[in-house]
Amino acid sequence: MSVHQREDAASNFLLYTRTMAMAKKRIHPSGLLDLEHFITNAAVMVTRTSGKRIRVASKSLRVRGAIETALVEHGYSGVLAFTLPEALWLAETGIRDIVVAYPTADREALRQLLRSEACEHVTVMVDSTEHLEILRDVARSSTIPAGARFRVCLDIDASYAPARHRTGSLAAKLKIGPARSPITTVEQAVSMVHACERAGVNLVGIMMYEGQVAGVSDGARTPRGLAVRALQALSKRDIAQWRAEVVAAVRELVDLEFVNGGGTGSIESTSAESAVTEVAAGSGFYGPELFQHYRGFRPAPALHLVFDVVRRPAPDTVTVLGGGWIASGPPGKDRLPVPVWPEGLRYAPSEGPGEVQTPLTGPAAAGLSVGDPVFFRHAKAGEPLERLNSVLVYSNGEIIDEWPTYRGEGKAFL
Repeated sequence: MSVHQREDAASNFLLYTRTMAMAKKRIHPSGLLDLEHFITNAAVMVTRTSGKRIRVASKSLRVRGAIETALVEHGYSGVLAFTLPEALWLAETGIRDIVVAYPTADREALRQLLRSEACEHVTVMVDSTEHLEILRDVARSSTIPAGARFRVCLDIDASYAPARHRTGSLAAKLKIGPARSPITTVEQAVSMVHACERAGVNLVGIMMYEGQVAGVSDGARTPRGLAVRALQALSKRDIAQWRAEVVAAVRELVDLEFVNGGGTGSIESTSAESAVTEVAAGSGFYGPELFQHYRGFRPAPALHLVFDVVRRPAPDTVTVLGGGWIASGPPGKDRLPVPVWPEGLRYAPSEGPGEVQTPLTGPAAAGLSVGDPVFFRHAKAGEPLERLNSVLVYSNGEIIDEWPTYRGEGKAFL
């Protein structure tokens, strides 16, 4: 942890305990959101965009107050939702221009969309004729307003494919990146444009997410880190050419409102492409642990998780209630929450983070008492908010608000 981060953690700790003592209540586990850090992170991300707009990725926030705060900041417009029911709910709250980032097979939600005003500003994702068949079946089997049509975005593969234009070789099958869209050639993309026309939907956008760049940290000073940087450099050149080819071919057939790409970790390279009209970002607002290891952007840690000490099994060990909130992705130490305050705590090697209790050892444990809070930073951004009903928001030395999470508003979309 840097000196700057240690000072932030200390400030968080002192502010939180003082405020909770004054309020005479304890609500751990809880989340503590530093509004200044949140807004600073938002501003810094805008400076990386080459003037392109940023669409807010809601899966990395999952707090409506945070989403609304991001959208009023300069350079931000629109939401990238993660499920259709979530998008419908956000539309009900007044948010417009929502793209659902992942395909859906939820026919009831699709019927609801087609029958509502949200149909005019919520876009659903497709990457196969199977998705289009579902949309067509829903439209045919529903009583819908005259002229109502689904708005769709075409998700196209953006993995690194060194031999993308070659066939019949082992190299042609090599792909590095997320297993997402099956659309891997310009011909397939063009075919899907025609399929959209036959299905009676409005194709309004393209999405190409290069997760091998945007979602993989590149700052490690190790042989693996060197390999990651080399592969990402190759991938950036590859995706720029590939995206330009696809977008040009599709634009010959249909007018597109947007071309979306990238994420927090690839804002510079993605927004530099002329074919791209917008980039997506979410994790950069909160600055989770995984994003402390990128070379180009290291956001200020804006969100902390707080757990109570509830027992002392040994003089150099304390146990907090909760803590085992492991992040998604390939299993590994980098998916664990990191105890950041008091400094000098580490997991008990024989247990690690637990479902109900988490033992912590180290020099700082001796100075903790039952009831004291311990601050953690989660590996990823939005996932821990599914376990909290609210986050405390503080600014300029005091807690100024309490924002409900999706869960706190009675919503569980995933």
